Amino acid sequence: MDRLLAACGHASSEDRAMDSHSLERERGITILAKVTSFTWGGFHINAVDTPGHADFGGEVERVLGLVDGCVLLVDAAEGPLAQTKYVVAKALERGLRPIVLLNKVDRPAATPERCAAVANSLLDLFVSLGASDEQLDFPLLYASAKQGWASRTLPIGPEGEVRVPDVREDAAARGLRQEGMAPLLDTIVAHVPAPGTAADLEGPFAMRVAMIERDPYIGRISTGRIESGRVRIGDKVWVLSHEAGGPVGGEARITRISKRAGMSKIQLDEAVAGDIVSVAGPGECRGRRRNPRVHERTHERWRR
Repeated sequence: MDRLLAACGHASSEDRAMDSHSLERERGITILAKVTSFTWGGFHINAVDTPGHADFGGEVERVLGLVDGCVLLVDAAEGPLAQTKYVVAKALERGLRPIVLLNKVDRPAATPERCAAVANSLLDLFVSLGASDEQLDFPLLYASAKQGWASRTLPIGPEGEVRVPDVREDAAARGLRQEGMAPLLDTIVAHVPAPGTAADLEGPFAMRVAMIERDPYIGRISTGRIESGRVRIGDKVWVLSHEAGGPVGGEARITRISKRAGMSKIQLDEAVAGDIVSVAGPGECRGRRRNPRVHERTHERWRR
């Protein structure tokens, strides 16, 4: 994720810049899902950085409802691990069309033969999980995140070895910055569908919440994706939660809207369908009722 942000002009002096939690820094792994956004080629891209460790597969499953596609990052030498099957199964169940990125192809163990074997094992995994024809027709890219490059083809040297291009020197020589991640970003733009249609903007407001945190000053902050409609500061909304016996809802007022852009947080007056935002206000709802009456289209989206 650091390389993608840098390629889009959001450079950071820190490695693993989005891993801000103290435990993540200590262990050197991603534990909590993080949301950000950036612009590439005139397209606005919402990105969710998720854990890869087996212990945090549930964190990945929880945020799949926020996205329209996924990039499956696999070590080119190690191949798919036990947790890969779990998260891939959940992504395929939601109808997501994956982009496969074989990373660390600069390692000596990532020979062309090994890369081909890993790609075939991933195809077999997708087939065993019941992937559709569209999902099986996945783009395959090769990368070295450490060196900051990605390629649609595996660069092979004259002796049959993986040839690692020094894209940073090449980019600097031509006055460019982090050009090496362009193939991955272009593939994301071409392969991942847009999050909605014009009709979604005019529909009733519906937001799928995936993450909740508490701020000592402004209270509970809910982060999720707006599925339809729009929301402004001061709007009254219904907050629905699923409990035994049916949905329970209560009224709340939106007091703050924000989103992530690169490593920065931007305050908004309004957000619309397709945005992944954080809102403050919906905490302890007033007048909570069981099976509240809400707009039918909103209720249908909530049930999915």
